[in-house]
Amino acid sequence: MSIMTVHGPDANASGPRTTRRDVRLTESLVGWGFISPNLILMVIFLFLPILWAIQLSLQETKGFGTPEWVGWSNYVKLVTDPVFWQSMGNTIVFTLVTVPIDLAAGLGLAVLFNSALPARGIFRTIIVLPMVISGVASGMIAMIIFYQSNGLINKILVAMGLSPISWQSQGVPAMISVIVVAIWLRVGFNMIIYLAGLQSISPELYEAARIDGASRWQQFRRLTVLLVGPSTFFLLVMNVIASFQVFDLIFVMTGGGPGNSTSVLVTYAYRNGFQIREQGYGAAIGIVILIITLVFTFIQWKTSRTRDLVE
Repeated sequence: MSIMTVHGPDANASGPRTTRRDVRLTESLVGWGFISPNLILMVIFLFLPILWAIQLSLQETKGFGTPEWVGWSNYVKLVTDPVFWQSMGNTIVFTLVTVPIDLAAGLGLAVLFNSALPARGIFRTIIVLPMVISGVASGMIAMIIFYQSNGLINKILVAMGLSPISWQSQGVPAMISVIVVAIWLRVGFNMIIYLAGLQSISPELYEAARIDGASRWQQFRRLTVLLVGPSTFFLLVMNVIASFQVFDLIFVMTGGGPGNSTSVLVTYAYRNGFQIREQGYGAAIGIVILIITLVFTFIQWKTSRTRDLVE
């Protein structure tokens, strides 16, 4: 009887532990079963191509024959390539100009259309409409507007007695035209995200601010801007990544010209990989773009996370 008394509790205690372990295992298997299709697709279409691109960036190949292993030579070539640094500078300028304007315009339009504005649904649709148009089609539309010889803008300028602008033959006007079209394409997406953030803010907060005597500008600066902080962080990361990966718009409108004045990293990678057929060098540029976007996203995530913890 004493033996049964000693071993009985151990036997009873081991039963529930085994059951809980089985439940956790079952839940884990169910969870992996749900996410496995996405994981398989990510491995096939994301991780494997990235690994293949890294391998390709360490080789010299024209796409035909046996590739030659050159190690870090393609990355060393980047350091001394003036066109690469010009493309890098153009990408940074494009990003520094388009991202703040997109964020500010998106927030301003969201605040405007979140109010009781007549026919706001129609205006929202007009602003969001460019999102459903492909980048190539948007570039073709932009060519009709910015074409140097008989474009819409130059026709208006000539009709007003002004000189036409050299949109395709001068670097600064060409970059301005690309920036304007890029802002037009993205502002609708920014507005939608900000609208979602604004509609999650309790109206009682604004009512309390009005009772305390806060003006509309103070409400906007002290409440709206702060409370849509998560939306701003998301849009900042998305807009910067989109700016560093811009391709179709510039490819259609300027092709990177004139004289590489609108060449960005992706168009330069395309030029080397598919036009000049230096695929290893083009892959190296693509890996640099990937590293830049990952580093920026990590820094922004750490900054946002630290700020949230402090608050």
